[in-house]
Amino acid sequence: MEGGNSPNLQLQQLPLATAAVSVQPHTDSFSYKENLIGALLAIFGHLVISIALNLQKYSHIRLAGSKDPRAYFKTKTWWCGLFLLVLGELGVFSSYAFAPLSLIVPLSAVSVIASAIIGIIFIKEKWKPKDFLRRYVLSFVGCGLAIIGTYLLITFGPNSHEKMTGENITRHLVSWPFLLYMLVEIIIFCLLLYFYKEKNANYIVVILLLVALLGSMTVVTVKAVAGMIVVSIRGNLQLDYPIFYIMLVCMIATAIFQATFLAQASQLYDSSQIASIGYILSTTAAITAGATFYLDFTGEDVLHICMFALGCLIAFLGVFLITRNRKKSVPFEPYISMDAMPGMQNMHDKGIAVQPDLKTSFSYGALENNDNMPEIYTPATLPIVQEQHGSKGVSAPPYRVLEHSKKE
Repeated sequence: MEGGNSPNLQLQQLPLATAAVSVQPHTDSFSYKENLIGALLAIFGHLVISIALNLQKYSHIRLAGSKDPRAYFKTKTWWCGLFLLVLGELGVFSSYAFAPLSLIVPLSAVSVIASAIIGIIFIKEKWKPKDFLRRYVLSFVGCGLAIIGTYLLITFGPNSHEKMTGENITRHLVSWPFLLYMLVEIIIFCLLLYFYKEKNANYIVVILLLVALLGSMTVVTVKAVAGMIVVSIRGNLQLDYPIFYIMLVCMIATAIFQATFLAQASQLYDSSQIASIGYILSTTAAITAGATFYLDFTGEDVLHICMFALGCLIAFLGVFLITRNRKKSVPFEPYISMDAMPGMQNMHDKGIAVQPDLKTSFSYGALENNDNMPEIYTPATLPIVQEQHGSKGVSAPPYRVLEHSKKE
């Protein structure tokens, strides 16, 4: 009886096992669908942000090049750019609620790609096809590599999805991997801040590392806040948890300090260097924080992790090549060259300068010097050179007298 009933029992268990197996692909397809939604929202947001910033820049340049007395905030172009900027930020913010953190952060390369394409399209220079290709070959190669890297990131990105409830976020916050990561990050941040403030280590890597460490905490809190808001909209209210407001305060505070260090870096270094190095450091720190806090790569096989890392490296190289081709800022030169006056010092000679040596360059038709503004308005003093002509008792005039021979 037992031997005869065993086949029947096995046949009865087969449909149950088949049904259990069919549930898993449905779950995977749903998670990949959420990945796609989050990636599309992030791409849309970064693309709109790039267009918005270029529109606002165009508004400033057009006002500076005309005699229009209006302020920039009274133009329609600037307000259109501001509206698109808010729309893009909302798109990027909402993308964190659908896709893993390690997938969304590297997609900021879309903003660099869009800025490069917009700059090439709206360039106002006369060029020949050969010169154009030779000059912008690095930009084309960089855009291609960044697009390939973005495709690999979306295809092989982490597929871990978890409801952003108050209990889950609190459990991740007090987990020992994240606490250890926070301890290491706080020690590194304090050391970098000490060398930056006390030892005047104004290196671009030091400043952008401070920005990257703050940015990693910003994206962690952004995902928590965005995820809890989406869960609340779906019917499970999460706004009554204290962890929501803790994450919200941390998000605002780290974003403000991050913007402060970025502003200081923009005063010292070129924007292309900040864009490339900042993207690499911020993306690396954010992926590390996401893998530690949200356990993004848990359950992923080695192939997906390696292909995701390859996509990141290709995107890094693409962004570096795009920003490598940008023009460097030209230092300010006076309209009347001091070299035309023999014996007079110019702004590049050692010693007393004829005019204040401005370290910044023109921006929208106005001088930028946020460090020492009073120096611009200080009257420039010319050096007094006295020469003796004739007897020693005769005093020379307070300026240089140039004598020319008849041959000259």
